[in-house]
Amino acid sequence: MVSGPSTTHPGKRLERAGQARSTLLPAIVLIAACACPAWAAGTKDPKIVMQGPVQPAAAACKPVYLTLDTGHMAVAPLMAEILNKHQVKVTFFAANERTQEGDGSLGAQWAPWWKARAAEGHEFASHTWDHVYWRGDVPAAPGAQQQFRMRPSAGPLEGKEFTWSAAQYCEEIGKSARRLEAITGKKTLPLFRAPGGKTSPALLAAAKSCGYEHVGWSPAGFLGDELASEKYPNDFLLKKALRDVRSGDILLAHLGIWSRKDPWAPKVLEPLITGLQARGFCFQTLREHPQYKAWIDAQAGSAPAKPAK
Repeated sequence: MVSGPSTTHPGKRLERAGQARSTLLPAIVLIAACACPAWAAGTKDPKIVMQGPVQPAAAACKPVYLTLDTGHMAVAPLMAEILNKHQVKVTFFAANERTQEGDGSLGAQWAPWWKARAAEGHEFASHTWDHVYWRGDVPAAPGAQQQFRMRPSAGPLEGKEFTWSAAQYCEEIGKSARRLEAITGKKTLPLFRAPGGKTSPALLAAAKSCGYEHVGWSPAGFLGDELASEKYPNDFLLKKALRDVRSGDILLAHLGIWSRKDPWAPKVLEPLITGLQARGFCFQTLREHPQYKAWIDAQAGSAPAKPAK
């Protein structure tokens, strides 16, 4: 039998369709209600994950290590304000250098300043006491202790050249470290920085034998505040640092440079910090540096050793 066209009256078809819609409507509403996000329905069902928009995971910061050596200290208060404003922690390498005011950068006048930096969470290490430059190794006889030609740029022997033993050099490093501990109440890191970064393998071995590891700086981390401002203006130095600094770099600047006519600090310090932070960098102290962390941990709680005389 072949089916022909439906003979149902059009009005009856519309009536049945209306009945079907009225039957389906509650089910559609129920399905729609169940399809809304759980957080919108206010559900407390632990089986339902309450999840809003997916947020991208925060990328790990790229660490850099800002280190500040002592100088004439006139800009030190402003530099400290900038560091505190941006919650940047640094490692200070301190010597008792001549200052524009007071009796030396580790003298009584500057003691409260150092103590305040310790309270802010900064770290400290020695830069020798009289900012003593290594000038050369002195050939030693077989079995004799290595000696070094030295020249301080501060203190009573400023500008004079003389010979020191390894033990005397260790005492020079330790004197600054002990003074920092006395005025800050905080143990210094078992690190030091030779003025100008001038060293020899023998000098480094002597310092390490009495508990001090040397810290230099990265090529891109030399921020140029010692250079003549006529040839290396602040804008140039800032752009160079922001362009060249890489993750893991140790940066070097000073708490005032006598010879620079247009001071680097504090003019460059703040835009350097904010510029590096905008590029995904974060600032850490040398206590966290992977190259020195094991050494620092190994020296914790031990008094610096003294080399054999």
